[in-house]
Amino acid sequence: MRLPRAFALAALLLLAGGARAQDAAWKAGQPGASLSVSLVTVGPGQIYWERFGHNAILIEDRDTGTSTVYNYGIFDFEQEGFLLNFLRGYMTYQIAAWPAAKDLPQYLQEGRSIVAQALNMSPPQRLELKRFLDENLRPENAQYRYDYFENNCSTKVRDALDRALGGAIRRTLEGRSRGYSYRMQALRLTAPDLWLYLGIHLGLGPYADRPLGFNEELFVPMELERHVREVRIQDDAGNDRPLVAAERVLAEARFPGPDELPPKWRWRFLGVGLALAALLLGLASARRFTAPRIAFALLATGVALELGLGGLLLAALWAFTEHRSAWANENLLLYNPLWLALVPALLASMRRRWVPKHWHERTTQLLAGIAGLALFLKVFPWFGQDNLDWIAAILPVSLAIAFAVQRMGTARHRR
Repeated sequence: MRLPRAFALAALLLLAGGARAQDAAWKAGQPGASLSVSLVTVGPGQIYWERFGHNAILIEDRDTGTSTVYNYGIFDFEQEGFLLNFLRGYMTYQIAAWPAAKDLPQYLQEGRSIVAQALNMSPPQRLELKRFLDENLRPENAQYRYDYFENNCSTKVRDALDRALGGAIRRTLEGRSRGYSYRMQALRLTAPDLWLYLGIHLGLGPYADRPLGFNEELFVPMELERHVREVRIQDDAGNDRPLVAAERVLAEARFPGPDELPPKWRWRFLGVGLALAALLLGLASARRFTAPRIAFALLATGVALELGLGGLLLAALWAFTEHRSAWANENLLLYNPLWLALVPALLASMRRRWVPKHWHERTTQLLAGIAGLALFLKVFPWFGQDNLDWIAAILPVSLAIAFAVQRMGTARHRR
């Protein structure tokens, strides 16, 4: 524990310089002058729930000698009904506060970056912010309804700071956008974790693809860190000053950070789809031999199960949960529950004398047509979901199964 304690001491000494920079802008003796406020931003971690980073508000009180970190976005896996509520999209998180010497070193041990920005708030604003945070800490106020895009740890910090600043953050960023979406931010941050990346990419619906204003992008802690540098305030003498009085890097990340843009993997999706389609067609053409016949049956059944069960999940997210970002998901045209009706037939295709029925052929053709519809709808502006990756992967496979089953059906017509 010697290293974390040394780190905590060094961090607090660095932050003290930021506190002096804050004091220089304001008249002495005002209520709240003994307080200093810093925005602390922790970079992404390597566990899936750490991929989006974290931020908190550090308030130091020189009168009492305390340094307290206020953290929103705190959850507990052991909370009663946590998993069920998470699945339903009804997540309850809370605010918590810990001494800086105990809170900050844990991020150092995790190898995450830590940046502290001393904020040039007036003494009354600092005092009001502390009062607001302490009021939030009361047991009857500590819990809040969590939303990973609109009400997370970073948006709560943004709103608390903006409330104390009289809306300075919102005014600075209002009407500005670089065209990023919730999906773009989510995918670039989760790209190092492939299965998390794929799950989020598949599960997000069109809600996640609208262009965001800068203020909305602040659901990402690192974006709040970046944009507070642009905010300007006026001191007691009417002078224009930056909100960030001083900035300190308390720790560097021990692993690579996220890229600025999500990965462009469309050709990989298409490559996987075409390779799987070619394999299915090759196995179907050689089904007179036992091994290819069994391999086709197992592979096609696996595809049908994945697409069917995936479709049930997407439909359930839309129909039965409050995960608004998953509603109206156009991937339901690709991951279709109707695939499950074909599972027994495709599994039975490992028998040498198996011949598909008419409805087997019609169903595979219908599913391939619906998958093709997902691509055709992209010409209309009302279907703006960014799911071309999934179309590239699933459409060739759907067409291949439909063609293979139809070809097997010719045996029935020859009899």
